[in-house]
Amino acid sequence: MTEISEFIVGIIILMGSLLTVVTMIGLVRLPDTYTRSHAASKSATLGILLILVGCLLFFWIEEGHINGQLLLGIVFIFITSPIAGHLLGRAAYYSGVPLSNKTVRDDLKTKQKKHSVH
Repeated sequence: MTEISEFIVGIIILMGSLLTVVTMIGLVRLPDTYTRSHAASKSATLGILLILVGCLLFFWIEEGHINGQLLLGIVFIFITSPIAGHLLGRAAYYSGVPLSNKTVRDDLKTKQKKHSVH
């Protein structure tokens, strides 16, 4: 493995690790369930995907083959994590979890009023 490819793979994995740390900070610091769900679904997905892509590139460059398990992991995380974050946020909203005091606008509240009129 050449030095340049090792450096690129290392940078990709490091960026994924840093995004995972940003996710952890967001889960601790953000004020309510909805913003925490956003942090967990968006930055964690990108962080994990970067780590898996770095591993995939490592095996491709080092051993000359593409690992099918890593490809399946990338596809699975890419599809399921954002959908799960969205559904958890909707479930929290419909079960009555309160918004933060700093929330400026509630788009779902206006949609519920429009649907309840009919």
